Amino acid sequence: MRQLTKGNVAVVKGALLAGCGAYYGYPITPASEIAEAAALYLPQVGGVFLQAESEVAAINMVYGAASAGVRAMTASSGPGVSLMQEGMSYLAGAELPCVVVDVVRGGPGLGNIAPEQSDYFALVKGGGHGCYRNLVLAPASAQEMADLTRLAFDLADRYRNPAVVLTDGFIGQMMEPVDLDATVAVPEAKPWAVAGTAETRKNLISSIFLEPDLLEAHVRKLEAKYLEAERLEARHEVYRGEDADTLVVGYGIVSRVLRSAVEQARKAGAAVGLFRPISLWPFPKEALVAAASRCRRVLVVELSTGQMVEDVRLALNGTVPVELLGRVGGNVPSVEEILDRLLPVGAAAR
Repeated sequence: MRQLTKGNVAVVKGALLAGCGAYYGYPITPASEIAEAAALYLPQVGGVFLQAESEVAAINMVYGAASAGVRAMTASSGPGVSLMQEGMSYLAGAELPCVVVDVVRGGPGLGNIAPEQSDYFALVKGGGHGCYRNLVLAPASAQEMADLTRLAFDLADRYRNPAVVLTDGFIGQMMEPVDLDATVAVPEAKPWAVAGTAETRKNLISSIFLEPDLLEAHVRKLEAKYLEAERLEARHEVYRGEDADTLVVGYGIVSRVLRSAVEQARKAGAAVGLFRPISLWPFPKEALVAAASRCRRVLVVELSTGQMVEDVRLALNGTVPVELLGRVGGNVPSVEEILDRLLPVGAAAR
């Protein structure tokens, strides 16, 4: 069925179709509609919604529900996600699947409520302690807010690890038609979960390993599944890249601006293509190298002072010059601003 849906609400609809059974959160702009929609819809399907007293409490409630084998989630924005980072480290250490949605706002500190992409380091690199990773997906539309949230639950279960939907205030607040699958997923049983029964009494959910060799073995086990995720789960999109000599790279709302810039640049005679990472971790390194192999320059555009650009430079390893165009504070580069970086002076007007 097709519905006109706000991005933040599409997150919840995608979660419901994934079989999400519990939401714990604390409201914060520009993510509050996620909690509002969860409060409205989850009880209607027999699920649990609870507004916690803080973000710290919310992420630890997610820990508890995930331990019981329930598909559980929370959502917040930068200041709230900062408070959740300790719990996310515990979830990763205990191999508990869950979904965390971050609708990024301006920072650091309280910043403002305008969109940014400045939580990239915190979530893609892992803001908590220890050797762990988050699986991170970056939607670029209301449709993908639903689809990638649903995928995030599958990835979280597959790797027994937190999965993050990293988006921005523009995608969260915009309304677009969204096609929703009428089929609700039925999650597989989790034999490792603690259900309060005699059969699951043997199960132990913990991230503590006091003996050095045991902890190293556990961390190596986590490392092995992250290597598998890097091999299997990198996702990307290329637009008009087949003959491009200049590649623009951006995710989320920026990728939509870049798509328009590519069209305008093509009209001006410039061979420009777009590379959009859909998974930010694992980062689609091999696909980027292939897309940039014929290019003489790469321009990364971000709503930050330069975070993803580091992964782009690492992937390309000096084979192609990489430039950055970053805006912050809620400012988004316009098509004209991007064309000024792509075309010779006056070329865009011809």
